[in-house]
Amino acid sequence: MKPFRPGLVPTLVVLALLPGLIALGCWQLRRADEKRLLLDTYTARQAQAPVAVAQLQQLPDPAFQAVHLQGRFDGEHSLLLDNQMRDGKAGVELLQPFHDQASGRWLLVNRGWLPWPDRRVPVHFDTPERTLTLDASVYVAPGKTFQLHPDPASGQWPQLLTAVDPSTLWQQLGRDGFAHELRLQAGPATYRLDWPVVAMGPEKHLGYAVQWFALASALVLLYLYFGWHHNDKENRHGRRHASTGHA
Repeated sequence: MKPFRPGLVPTLVVLALLPGLIALGCWQLRRADEKRLLLDTYTARQAQAPVAVAQLQQLPDPAFQAVHLQGRFDGEHSLLLDNQMRDGKAGVELLQPFHDQASGRWLLVNRGWLPWPDRRVPVHFDTPERTLTLDASVYVAPGKTFQLHPDPASGQWPQLLTAVDPSTLWQQLGRDGFAHELRLQAGPATYRLDWPVVAMGPEKHLGYAVQWFALASALVLLYLYFGWHHNDKENRHGRRHASTGHA
């Protein structure tokens, strides 16, 4: 059997890269499991009857929980979530404070997507002034991102944001509000409502995992090939050297 002599440099490269490639593949598998659990939770909770706003605080995990609202929108403090694309078109999502009459609490309600093709022209939207009965579901953001917070003291509304933080908004407005965004279900006061449950599905993560594991396998195969091929080259070089010396 041929001796395996890959050399120092290839060995160091493999030791440096292989653990990272395997770790990335395993991380993608974990993310796929998390997304499957998230989708299962969404399906289960959408089948449940809506709860009242007063019950939200009692839930250990309110994500995707259906909620029944009755109250009015505050059209004076509207937020526009920027950089939202639909069908290749630029736009924003409209979020407005909503005062629930039964609980007395404020909620930040996402009314949906609006096109914004020309930034020189303000986004047009209407705010119902009457009392509304609405159904929504809780959206818990997956993580913290860079955020531009609204500044009520500036007097410039609506505020254009890159991410939404309801808790900061309630603190700045001096209101008792719910800590997460609510997304309306189809009904009065809604615009385009086609949010994905997750930005990237489990199948995407599985695909990326396969790619990382394939790269790890290719690295190992190249390492093995180089080890044995390098040994053959040394043998041929030695034979040529011996023949030259004998002559």
